[in-house]
Amino acid sequence: MTLFYLLLVALIQGITEFLPVSSSGHLILLPQLTGAMDQGLVIDVAVHVGTLGAVVAFFWRDVRGAVAGVPRLVAGRIDTEGSKLAFLLIIATIPVVLVGFVAKVTGLADAMRSITVIGWAMLVFGLVLYWFDQKGPTTKGAGDWNTRDAVILGLWQAVAIIPGTSRSGITITGARALGYTRADGAKIAMLMSIPTIVASGVLLGADVVGQANWMLMQLAGIAALFAFVSALLALTFMMRLLRSVSFTPYVIYRVILGIILLTISYT
Repeated sequence: MTLFYLLLVALIQGITEFLPVSSSGHLILLPQLTGAMDQGLVIDVAVHVGTLGAVVAFFWRDVRGAVAGVPRLVAGRIDTEGSKLAFLLIIATIPVVLVGFVAKVTGLADAMRSITVIGWAMLVFGLVLYWFDQKGPTTKGAGDWNTRDAVILGLWQAVAIIPGTSRSGITITGARALGYTRADGAKIAMLMSIPTIVASGVLLGADVVGQANWMLMQLAGIAALFAFVSALLALTFMMRLLRSVSFTPYVIYRVILGIILLTISYT
């Protein structure tokens, strides 16, 4: 793997992780469209760590509050904003962990890694995002997040096991369907990504034990750093952009890419 290709992987992961355009779909497409070798699990784990660092840094105040609320949650008390947030994030993460585990052990996750699946997911779920973004009410803020909505958004997030769906995109779609504003829906989706990325990293990390060597670890460190920087920039850009525009630009990109991929797949 060349350094250029490594940086390309890190940049794609970082930029697309938090935009509603599917990071996993782009990473699957990269080796298929370029003919290059797959980057491997070690690099996958590294870029996940990088993007995790970015979202933690961006939402540090909320993350710090949730972490501080864990001891109270363990003691059975959900009486602070932090303990409530920690509880809701755990509830929202359970569905995707269960579905992801089943997909992995049954081989379904590997079976869906195709241009056809990614193309349809890009197209269909892009249009679904557009529909709820345009038609959904804007009556709720991040402070209105409750157990019922956490369960519902957790189920929406579980759909992201399909490559090309976009974890952030489908969660934002669910948030808009529930009536959350664009900015607050995106914030909830980003916070939900933290335990999901941790769970994904642990699952991938279990497969890479014993595979890494010093040279590969150096490359992984470089990939993590570039993924961190690009993810932080992309996240900052999207959250600021939502103050003035809708999710339509991302939908247009998804639809165009989906049509291109389906054309390639069926011809």
